[in-house]
Amino acid sequence: MSRRHFLLRTSQAVAAASLPAWALPVRAADEPLSTRHLTLGCSIALTGPLGQAGIEQVAGMKAAFAELNQAGGIFGREIQMEVKDDGYVAARTLQNVTAMLEAQSVFALISPLGTANTAAILPLIEGKGIPTVGPVTGAPSLRTAEQRHVFFVRPSYRDETQRLVQQVVDMGLKRIAVVYLDNPFGKEVLKDMSKALQAAQVDQAGEFALAVDGKNAVELADQVAAGRPSAVLLATTGTANTAFMLAFRARAAGVPMAGLSVTVISSELAKLGAATRGMALVQVFPDAHSQKSVLVRKFQSTMKNTGAAPDYLRSASALEGWINAQVMIEGLKNAGKDLTRERLRTGLANVRGLSFGDFSVGFGSKAPYVGTDSIYLAIYAENGRRLS
Repeated sequence: MSRRHFLLRTSQAVAAASLPAWALPVRAADEPLSTRHLTLGCSIALTGPLGQAGIEQVAGMKAAFAELNQAGGIFGREIQMEVKDDGYVAARTLQNVTAMLEAQSVFALISPLGTANTAAILPLIEGKGIPTVGPVTGAPSLRTAEQRHVFFVRPSYRDETQRLVQQVVDMGLKRIAVVYLDNPFGKEVLKDMSKALQAAQVDQAGEFALAVDGKNAVELADQVAAGRPSAVLLATTGTANTAFMLAFRARAAGVPMAGLSVTVISSELAKLGAATRGMALVQVFPDAHSQKSVLVRKFQSTMKNTGAAPDYLRSASALEGWINAQVMIEGLKNAGKDLTRERLRTGLANVRGLSFGDFSVGFGSKAPYVGTDSIYLAIYAENGRRLS
């Protein structure tokens, strides 16, 4: 793709008005497993810089389970959720999950959100043998052979980074700045980006740390623009990314920006307005707006049938939550009626070809378990209008 074509094609709390009653966090039953129900635990950001993404993730998961429960559940068991807000703070994720496991109120875990957040609970997951589906992180450092109970659905950030750098090389751009979130997620992606750029013999126009709350966004935009980069790679996410992009676009309107699948979360896209012109984002799931996608049509049908807020029907975060729920459901089906955590772990490991028509999930024969390798690039015009 040419530079020209790239440029041209290129609140925080849960509110009853936004979520139906079944999507609100609720206290789980006293026991995590019985003949009539099964309780899944989820510590996720419902407030903070990724709060809206977490809210929409929960909406997608609960829609999937609500539809299942309406049809009789799995082997007669209704699927319930115990949801706790961690605000995207790793220490709170650990506190939440520890409390759930000590209370013996959850049988398995689903959709922890964040690299540091997931890392904080891995020792508990493996030490206690808790099956966990769909951590919302692509950090390669978390994907090791020791993680026998964790089932990642999305590809790794390293794979996403290689796709972005390939695009930069194909366009002939030679001076690249990297902006990264100043936390474990951003720092790990920064290392992979720097390594890939060096291997491609592309000059770097600096590495710039963005505060998680975005408080230095304007200052950072000045610094990046002063280096006159030919493109900017973004290892960022959440509200901080929005603050930086808006500030940088005011200073360098024509410079292409490219980021990972988590860089612009659904709830932030509309806030960017004209700043999305010339933006490229890696995609690891089908476009939640696409009526051509069989997966998306199934997802939207579930959301409508269970009373989700209309805006969530086009939410990438809700779609990912829905997909994670479908993987958990398939694992439970494979595990059989006489359910144990080890049987669920085995049932998930035996998910080899869960197909949604134009998208499928399947795990290999050994850890680390990663369900998909789908990666492509989406190019945007202004106001979040997607061109490819």
